[in-house]
Amino acid sequence: MAVAQGGALGANASGSELEVVTVTATRVGVASFDIPASISSVSGAQLRTDALGMNLSDDLATVPGLLARNRNNYAQDQQISIRGFGANSAFGIRGVRVYQDGIPATGPDGQGQVSQFNLDSAERVEILRGPFSALYGNSSGGVIQIFTADGKGSPQLRTTVDYGSFATFRAGANVTGAAGPVGYNVDFTHFSIDGYRDHSNAHNESFNGKVAYTLNDANRLTLVTNVVSRPDAQDPLGITQAQFRANPEQTDPAANAFNTRKSLQQQQGGLIYDLSITDAQSLRVLAYLGHRAVEQFLSIPASAQASPTSAGGVVNLNRNYGGADVRWSWQGVLADQPLTWVMGAAYDRQNELRRGYNNFVGSTLGVKGALRRNENDIVDNIDEYAQGTWDFAPLWSLMVGVRRSDVRFDSEDHFITASNPNDSGRVSYHATSPVAGLLFKARPWLHLYASYGQGFQTPLGSELAYRSDGGTGLNLGLKPARSNNGELGAKLRIAPDLNAEVAVFRALTHDEIVVNTNIGGRSTYQNSNRTRRQGLEASLDYRLARQWHVQLAYTYLEASYVDSYLTCVAAPCAQPTALVPAGSRLPGVPKNNVYASVRWGEELGWHFAVNGQYVSAVAVNDMNTVAAPAYATFGTDGGYVADLRRLRLSTFLRVNNLLNRHYVGSVIVDDGNGRYFEPGPGFNVLAGVSVVLK
Repeated sequence: MAVAQGGALGANASGSELEVVTVTATRVGVASFDIPASISSVSGAQLRTDALGMNLSDDLATVPGLLARNRNNYAQDQQISIRGFGANSAFGIRGVRVYQDGIPATGPDGQGQVSQFNLDSAERVEILRGPFSALYGNSSGGVIQIFTADGKGSPQLRTTVDYGSFATFRAGANVTGAAGPVGYNVDFTHFSIDGYRDHSNAHNESFNGKVAYTLNDANRLTLVTNVVSRPDAQDPLGITQAQFRANPEQTDPAANAFNTRKSLQQQQGGLIYDLSITDAQSLRVLAYLGHRAVEQFLSIPASAQASPTSAGGVVNLNRNYGGADVRWSWQGVLADQPLTWVMGAAYDRQNELRRGYNNFVGSTLGVKGALRRNENDIVDNIDEYAQGTWDFAPLWSLMVGVRRSDVRFDSEDHFITASNPNDSGRVSYHATSPVAGLLFKARPWLHLYASYGQGFQTPLGSELAYRSDGGTGLNLGLKPARSNNGELGAKLRIAPDLNAEVAVFRALTHDEIVVNTNIGGRSTYQNSNRTRRQGLEASLDYRLARQWHVQLAYTYLEASYVDSYLTCVAAPCAQPTALVPAGSRLPGVPKNNVYASVRWGEELGWHFAVNGQYVSAVAVNDMNTVAAPAYATFGTDGGYVADLRRLRLSTFLRVNNLLNRHYVGSVIVDDGNGRYFEPGPGFNVLAGVSVVLK
C-alpha cells in the first residue's frame, strides 16, 4: 500500500520500493525528496481504503499545513485552507488553486471547488504548499491536484457498496484496463445521505472517465471527462454560539422556513496531447471546456430584499468555461550539470450568466419569485510561465521560476430600471510572481532547503460586484492581495521505513481582502493593510515492521492582522465602526492541529487502525469576540482482505467520533447573522464491501 506523504514510498509490481514521483511542483516528474518545496502525495488507495471515499477533506489529515474540513453540508463545498490561505472563504474554496488532471477547478477569479472530484478513479492527490505555489497564478496560496489513474493491464472491474449512520449510502463501479494502444479508466458513483442534522439530506451522481490512446512511442492523446449531478442538496445553515451550546445537532429555523437548498449540474471535458519531440524535448497541449449550473435558495429575509438594488434571495448561475495550456519541456546540461527547463502559457475564460430572484412569492417563502438581478460576468486570464531546475553541483540544486498573470473582469448589467441603474463595469489586474528555491543534499538520507516567492489573489467576482458607497458599477477601488512567502525545511528518508519532514514558514500579505459593510443580505469588501501567517509543520511516516505503520502530522500556525482596521460585525451595517485591533487572529485558522494514526496489518488478511485529531480553538470573526472551542476526536477502523481465485474481496467497519464528542467541524467566517458554527457529527459508523474482478 502506498503511503500518504510526499516522497513516501510505494511498491511496484515486483514488490520493490520506489520513490513517489510528483509533478505539481515542477511540472515534470521529480521525486519530492529532491524538490526545495513542501509537497505531499496521498495515494488513491488511501483515499478509498476503509473510507467513504466521497469527501476529499476526510482523508487529508496526514498532510501538515493543510486544514481540510467536511462541513457535513452538501449544499456547500468542503472547507480547505493551506497555511491559513483560504480560511476566510464563506463558501467554495479560495486562496488555494485546485486542479483535476491538469484542468483548473478554480476559475480565473480565484473561486474554486472540489465537489466534482471522483476519488474512486484517482491515482493520487498532490498538495503543494509554500512559495512555489505562486507559479500557478491567481489565488495560489497552495495547490491541490487530483490525478485520475491510467488504465493499464488486463480489464478489471471494482464494485463497492458502503452503508452507515444517517442513512449514508454509496455504490460505485470502476472499470480499468488496456486494449492494445488504448488505456481506459471509467467510474460511476452514486451517493445519498439523510444527514445527522435536520434539513441536510443530499444525493449525488458522479461520472469520471479517462481514455488514453498511444499513437506511437512519441505521441499520446488523452481524453478526460467528468459529470456531476447534485440536485436539491438541503442546507441546514450554520448555528449561533448559543444554539450550539443548547443543542449542537439542531438546525436554524430559517433553513426550514426558506427551504434553503442548492442544485448543481456540471459537465466537463478535456483533451491532452503529449509529444516527445526528441529525447530531450517534449510538448504538452491541454484544452478543456465545461458548463456549470447552480441554483441556490438562501435564507435572506423578505424585508431585506425590499431595496430596489437588492439581488434577491435566490442565486441562479449558468457558467460556460474553457481554456488551454501549452507547455514545452527540455532536459539537458549546463556547465556539465543537469538542467531541466519548462516554459508555457495558459488561457482560461468563464462567461457566467448570473441571475437573482426573490426567495418568496407573496407570503410563501422558499420559492423563486421576481427577477432582481440579470448580468453576464466574464473573467479571463492570460498567463505565461517559466521554470528551471539546475543541479549546479553534486550536492546542490537550484530551482527558479516566474509567472506573469493578467486577469480581466467584465460585468454586463441587463437589469436596469429607474431605481436600479446600470452596474456594468470592467477592471484588470496584473502581477509578476517570481520564486526561487535552493536544495542541499547534506546526506543521502537528509536534504535541506530554502525557498522564497511572491504571490497574489485578486478579488472574486462577487467581491467586486458592489461598492460600499451604494453607487453603481464595480468596486474598482478593491486591490488584489499580494504576499511574500518564505520557508526553510528538512526532509529525511531512511530506506523505505522512515520518512519525516519539517518546515518553518512565514508569509506577509498586503491588502488582505476583508468585509467592509453588510446590509440587505449583501456584503461589500475592502482591503486591510498587513496580515502575517507564520509557523511550523512536521510529518512522520514510520513503518516499524511489516505489519505496523505510524503516521503523524503537526501544524503550528500563527495567523494575525499586523495592522488594525474598521469593519462591520453584524447585519445590517452600512458603515464600518468596529475596530479590529492589531494582533487579532485571522478567523478560521487554528493555532495547533495534530493528527496521529497507527495501523496494523498487511495488504491481505486482517488489518486494524486507530486515529486521533486535535484542533485548537478557532476565532470565527475578525474581532475575535467569538471562537469555536478546541476539540479532540478519535476513530477506529478494521477489515479483512481476501484474494480468491478470480477476485479480491475487501470488507471494513469504521467508527468515527468514538467518544461521541460535541465539536464544531467547520466555521462560517464573519457570518453577518452570527451563524458561525457548523457542528460535526457525533458517534457514527460506516461499513463497506468491495469486490475486484480480475
